[in-house]
Amino acid sequence: MDPLTSAAASGIRARLESLDMLANNIANSSTPGFKADREFYGVYLSAEAAESPVGTDPTILPVVERQWTDFSQGSLTPTGNPLDLALSGQGFFVVQSANGPVFTRDGSLRLSLQGELTTQDGDKIQGKDGNPILLDSTRPVEIGSDGTVRQDGQDVAQIAVVNFPDPAVLAKRGNNYFRTDLSTIPPAFATEPEIRQGTVEAANSQPAESAVRLVNIMRQFETLQKALLIGADMNRRAVEDVAKVAQ
Repeated sequence: MDPLTSAAASGIRARLESLDMLANNIANSSTPGFKADREFYGVYLSAEAAESPVGTDPTILPVVERQWTDFSQGSLTPTGNPLDLALSGQGFFVVQSANGPVFTRDGSLRLSLQGELTTQDGDKIQGKDGNPILLDSTRPVEIGSDGTVRQDGQDVAQIAVVNFPDPAVLAKRGNNYFRTDLSTIPPAFATEPEIRQGTVEAANSQPAESAVRLVNIMRQFETLQKALLIGADMNRRAVEDVAKVAQ
């Protein structure tokens, strides 16, 4: 494959990966606590190309080297629902899923039939003591900024809020959850969590920004397609010219 065609094909592949990532950001722009993904571009030089003869110009191909999650704060939106919680600043709620503890910024909660505080998917929110939080659905709920849950003026539990030294260790696991290997990187309880009751954190993926990036990627994609066609045409003409000389 000639350098023009291989570089254009690699560029198209990188833009397709960016489109998939951007489509997921747009689809979750209204999901509370969602954190957008970004891409980090790099270049690829194969071992064979690196060992090319002196004086040659090996082809360096563009690739999406890795994706990373943007953990910046989303805007806080009041809802008036006492079971809607938002974290202002750093931190994650701890959720007891079927596959072990996971972490989320989505504080859109509800009560199960058993009176347990859960996510919208039915997974239990963990208290600071490591147990689920059991509430009386017939009584009002007050949740302080430190996560203390009260009913009728009595402390019932305290919602666990944890921090990681480097949130980049967290990997997305669906349902707006994050997970990591807790045996090597255990989280620590937030010293001064700031929970706001009756509020949710909006996604930090802005639809307007995503739309602009989508247009830019599509334009790049079209340019690379044209480069592929030019490369194919050049190869065709080269074959035809060789055939004419051979005659």
